[in-house]
Amino acid sequence: MVRVVSKQPRKQRKVRYNAPIHQAGKFLSAPLSPDLREKYKRRSTRVVTGDTVKILRGDFAEDVGIVDAVDTGKYKVIVHGASVTKADGTEVPRPLDPSNVQITKLNLKDKRRVTRLEGR
Repeated sequence: MVRVVSKQPRKQRKVRYNAPIHQAGKFLSAPLSPDLREKYKRRSTRVVTGDTVKILRGDFAEDVGIVDAVDTGKYKVIVHGASVTKADGTEVPRPLDPSNVQITKLNLKDKRRVTRLEGR
């Protein structure tokens, strides 16, 4: 994890913006549901496309949806069903912070992800 000693918001932001890609993945972690937490013996994991998540905060709180995309540049998650209507009437997906969602079902198609989850 990226360690930041300073409490200053500008330095906190600087560390996030300039983080190397292997550390930036940590910013895309979301907490696991209680049953997954018990099964895998860990509190959180990185969100990937295909995970089923429950939105915990904001206008879409308590909604459940599948992750359509993960924006690694802005550290945001796009969930199916969480969209806002623009002034011209078009629907646009609402990017969510990964800390505001809870993973309820994991996408286990990736074998490396399975071994990483079970090995820890």
